[in-house]
Amino acid sequence: MSLTELHIQSLRCIEAAQLELHPRCTLIWGGNGAGKTSVLEAAFLLGRGRSFRTRQTEQLVRRGAEQLVVFGRTQGPVPHAAGFEFDRSRGPRARVDGYPVRSLADLTLAFPVQVIDPDIHKLIEEGGRRRRRWLDWAVFHVEPHFGEAWYRYARALRQRNAALKTRPAEGRPWESELAEQGEKISAARRRVLAQLEPHWRAMLASLNCPPAMLSYAPGWPEPLHLQEALSAARPRDAARQSTTVGPHRADLRITVDAKPARDVLSRGQQKLTAAALTLAQLKLLSETAGLIPTLLLDDPAAELDVAHQAGFVAEISRLRGQLVITALQPEIPGFTQPDRVFHVEQGQLRPV
Repeated sequence: MSLTELHIQSLRCIEAAQLELHPRCTLIWGGNGAGKTSVLEAAFLLGRGRSFRTRQTEQLVRRGAEQLVVFGRTQGPVPHAAGFEFDRSRGPRARVDGYPVRSLADLTLAFPVQVIDPDIHKLIEEGGRRRRRWLDWAVFHVEPHFGEAWYRYARALRQRNAALKTRPAEGRPWESELAEQGEKISAARRRVLAQLEPHWRAMLASLNCPPAMLSYAPGWPEPLHLQEALSAARPRDAARQSTTVGPHRADLRITVDAKPARDVLSRGQQKLTAAALTLAQLKLLSETAGLIPTLLLDDPAAELDVAHQAGFVAEISRLRGQLVITALQPEIPGFTQPDRVFHVEQGQLRPV
């Protein structure tokens, strides 16, 4: 699967742009603040319905504009046309092949995309929310019923939380659905992590990463079942007016010598370990789902020192998928000559 066309309107400093991307490697180069990363954000929006740089989509709308629009076409076994827009007054809307999506997961099916950017260390450094989101993207592609379980769980969670704010007793009927779907979500995550483990080990060795361990914390005290945990948490949940146990509170723990990796690894080591985790994820998708997502690389020269660059580039090359790379110069250290090149300056893109 690859992205062949990308149309951008009113996203950050880009007023309007149209790009025809190569199915192998496209380079977008320019100075700092020119708009390189904004192009990657547009592609990521098309496949995820959100940015990888901010949770506030409104911040992406160009100053003076009322809405941003991103549209693209993919090629693969089943080509798609996908569009995403965000209006300051109406919020986000998305379509796939002309039809409104039920959830943003539909965008993920139409255009699978992953990113390695200068903030990738946050996968190690920050709390569980980022890691849950990272893990669930892979689980969605590997486990065919995961999307439906998560949709039903999220709906029940909203209903129980709403009841906890007004009439806590009315939240109890939703606990059965929460427990059933939550157990499915947790089981699917564990299965995918088990499949990820050998790729993770191999990638750590290939990139000369510090030894690290992965483990899954489900979001409620074990060995309780989720139904039991929800019952036990009712008084606390009523006081806090929110559900405090369940897979929405789970975490993918990354440790070194039994200590949280963020407390042990340097910033550079965190970046390398997080990059290894993401490349292992892409290897897993290729092996189990026959899926090779588009990989966005934001200034890869800033991610790794020279000693680790060769292994990093070699592993990316083995993926044999589409790459969209940004750089300050019209070449990418360690990579072969790009198949297509664009120069961006002050939000204006032109093919080179």
